[in-house]
This record gives sequence, structure tokens and C-alpha cells, in this order.
Amino acid sequence: MAQRIDVKDVNIYYGDFLAVEGVSMSIEPRSVTAFIGPSGCGKSTFLRTLNRMHEVIPGAYVDGSVLLEGVDLYGPDIDPVAVRRNVGMVFQRPNPFPTMSIKDNVLAGVKLNNRRITKSDADDLVEASLRGANLWNEVKDRLDKPGSGLSGGQQQRLCIARTIAVKPQVVLMDEPCSALDPISTLAIEDLIQELKKDYTIVIVTHNMQQAARVSDKTAFFNIAGTGKPGKLIEMDETATIFSSPTEKATEDYVSGRFG
Repeated sequence: MAQRIDVKDVNIYYGDFLAVEGVSMSIEPRSVTAFIGPSGCGKSTFLRTLNRMHEVIPGAYVDGSVLLEGVDLYGPDIDPVAVRRNVGMVFQRPNPFPTMSIKDNVLAGVKLNNRRITKSDADDLVEASLRGANLWNEVKDRLDKPGSGLSGGQQQRLCIARTIAVKPQVVLMDEPCSALDPISTLAIEDLIQELKKDYTIVIVTHNMQQAARVSDKTAFFNIAGTGKPGKLIEMDETATIFSSPTEKATEDYVSGRFG
């Protein structure tokens, strides 16, 4: 299921403005890669290029290549919708569809992709996805109740269940715990460790401790100043980034001297 991502010389634009410049990196399958760096340095913008969500913004585009198991996601014959099916996204704030039941929320992506599914298969998929998101035992007796009735942490796990129901190879998470309390954050972090057994996980986080706890590799992004493009400064094993980084800017950031 999990797949490798190779990024080569990616530049990201909003119209004429170069937002992120010259990023190259490899993201290993069945691992967690964390993107860290100060606000405005392009972490989330770069994350959205990995499933072609960046270009949804009018005038936004990318040059360079993003290879998923050797296939360029920006190739001329590649369907962006198919890319987003293979590379799922979990957003900063939980966003279950408020008028849908818990069950229908899980199945939303499957139905959106026009996959025909029997009631029995649908029930099995809902259970498997909710178990995969470590939510089944909490909601199995109220699957027909609105997803919006769950707590914030449960809603975020419901969104993760919705993401994995379509069986992606990669799961992107854009600050998935920033709106959650500490107990819910711990539940999501534990879940990330479970999910990496089957998926390639990429997470943007402002929380240094979270990056240190959940990720195998960490990429540090920075920006030289307002109006300048964000850049990847260095990427290495997480333990190395936090204990003996190569670049002084990385050391200053992870030690709390700026950011």
C-alpha cells in the first residue's frame, strides 16, 4: 500500500510570486516524515503539492517533478482527482460533513469516486476504516448519528477514517492536532504510529515535541524574510535534526532561539 515519494527541484508559485523554491527530497514508505519551520515558510504549501491540491487555488502552479513510485504526479496524462485518491489529506481543523451520519462520512470519499459498493461491503469498509482510525469502539452504537456530534478529537479521527476508506498509498496531515486538547493529541499521535505500518505519512507540525515523538525523518523549512521564497534547509533522521543538525539555522530553530 505505502509508496515512496521523490521530489526533484520543485518550485511553487502563486501567480508571479515564488512561494517555495528548489525543494528536492525523498520520502520513504511506511514511515512518518515531519515538516517543521516558522510560520510562512511554505511547509503547508509544499505539503499540498504532494497531492496537487495547491493548483486548486487560481493562478497557482508548480514546476519540477513529484514522483510517486516513479510516476510523475504532474505528468501531462495524470488525472489530479486520481492523485488525490492515492494521496489523501487530513486538514488542520476536523471537517466532517455536518449533515451526514458517522457512517456516511466514512463512505463519502468512496461514493464521490463513484465506486459501486454493496451494503454488506459498505458496512465492512466502515468498520475497518473506523477500526483503522481507532474510533470504532467509541461510535459503533451510533453510526447513524451526525458526525458533527462527536468531540473534536473524535471528529479528527473520523476524518482520518474517511481518508483511509478510499485506500490511499500516502496520508498527508496538515497540523492535525493544532485544534485539539492534549489527550486528543496523544490519541492522534498513537494513531499515526499505527497508520505508518500501512501508509506513507507526511505531517506538518509547529510542535517540536510532536515532531520528535512521531516522526522518523524531519525536514526543516525556513524563509529569509517577508516576500522571499521558503526553502528546505535540511532533512535528516529526526534524532539527528534535534541533536546534531548540520545547519546553524536548524539548531537555532529546534532549540527555540527563533520561530
